[in-house]
Amino acid sequence: MIRRVLPHDLGRGLLTRRPGTRRGGFSLGKVEDDRGHCGSGLSPTSDCVSFRTRNHGPHWQDNWDGKVSEIKKKIKSILPGRSCDLLQDTSHLPPEHSDVVIVGGGVLGLSVAYWLKKLESRRGAIRVLVVERDHTYSQASTGLSVGGICQQFSLPENIQLSLFSASFLRNINEYLAVVDAPPLDLRFSPSGYLLLASEKDAAAMESNVKVQRQVGAKISLMSPDQLRNKFPWINTEGVALASYGMEDEGWFDPWCLLQGLRRKVQSLGVLFCQGEVTRFVSSSQRMLTTDDKAVVLKRIHKVHVKMDCSLEYQPVECAIVVNAAGAWSAQIAALAGIGEGPPGTLQGTKLPVEPRKRYVYVWHCPQGPGLETPLVADTSGAYFRREGLGSNYLGGRSPTEQEEPDPANLEVDHDFFQDNVWPHLALRIPAFETLKVQSAWAGYYDYNTFDQNGVVGPHPLVANMYFATGFSGHGLQQAPGVGRAVAEMILKGRFQTIDLSPFLFTRFYLGEKIQENNII
Repeated sequence: MIRRVLPHDLGRGLLTRRPGTRRGGFSLGKVEDDRGHCGSGLSPTSDCVSFRTRNHGPHWQDNWDGKVSEIKKKIKSILPGRSCDLLQDTSHLPPEHSDVVIVGGGVLGLSVAYWLKKLESRRGAIRVLVVERDHTYSQASTGLSVGGICQQFSLPENIQLSLFSASFLRNINEYLAVVDAPPLDLRFSPSGYLLLASEKDAAAMESNVKVQRQVGAKISLMSPDQLRNKFPWINTEGVALASYGMEDEGWFDPWCLLQGLRRKVQSLGVLFCQGEVTRFVSSSQRMLTTDDKAVVLKRIHKVHVKMDCSLEYQPVECAIVVNAAGAWSAQIAALAGIGEGPPGTLQGTKLPVEPRKRYVYVWHCPQGPGLETPLVADTSGAYFRREGLGSNYLGGRSPTEQEEPDPANLEVDHDFFQDNVWPHLALRIPAFETLKVQSAWAGYYDYNTFDQNGVVGPHPLVANMYFATGFSGHGLQQAPGVGRAVAEMILKGRFQTIDLSPFLFTRFYLGEKIQENNII
């Protein structure tokens, strides 16, 4: 019974590492309820995840509106001459029941919703609700991204995710087409990524490219001479080696992908609600590990959704909660009690994701590199790419830990470009000495302070909360693969297409980092 509560064999492996387990196995012992009685698992009422099918069709709201209209007509016929406003319109409220509640309506949350409906056993079998507090997406990471996609990562899992995303984006209208709607145009620019390495980083780059090629990415290594021949506008001083993506790399319109996903999932019957998740109502069960240490398993039964600009909230009964709240996902995890426990224990392990502010600057330079220019990542960490056809460019640089700006707002520090970005750009691209900054914006990374990699799959103690967060800047490009992985875990109990077990939450408790070396 415990395996049904903790998918992917997490119920078998909670606290004690088994010998020979690559990334941390655990073993669970006996179960003790609040009265001290022992058993082999949770009660039948708390250990099963069932998907309701009653009134779950895509036209449930239309049926309800029709019933309300009929009732109004009957009341009006009884009280002739009087307008009927006795029944308040509740169409803005979330439903009272949903099988899956997804917290966060960015590309990761929408991708999970898409794949849940795509992989469901029959049309309308699963009722999915997406809760997004910012319906304008004005602060969402998706719309503020530079929209890049590449396969030049150091971890096989990240390479596989981006390879699948490239295929997804290339065939976007096969996945997201909606009847009678115009086709999507992502405006994909297949110009590739060009990463530059200094002498001290050259060996690591060579090792990374070997892994990338083994996984299936088309990456070329270039010497300084080869680099100058292909891109004569680059100053190769301090460059020992370069890697260049020859296929399925470049950039696209992230807003188009967001709107395409939203349009598609709505056509599949996914419900949307503008509001903020403020509380989880859950039950708990005390358990004992094999060494007689007590832990508490939780299961969320209701999600409280507070309406925008109102004190009103709606409780939504649910079987599954997906935490795709991006930079704010740690707050959602804390609402579920994650991290509330003694330090050094699984119960006391927090979700290590926090908002980090990143600046993107747009500049004009008529003498700058031409249309064949890839996205260039310098040895200093500064990067840039072309934006459109009018000699415009955009770029920036991730700050060091000492330079991290206050994430309380999205105001732009223009001095950061002048002091920390432009000098590196001008050194690498001499034409940029005369650039003129035109505009700038700031956006959030859902920054995983532990190892800058995503968190995917279920929590080991809050059994029905799943994560799709913490990607530290590469979540947009990996969203199609991550959404599919989370849906597989929810519906099938395991990862099927890409094994993302290294990205499970348990690594934070075990202290097992899976460091990604190529984060721009």
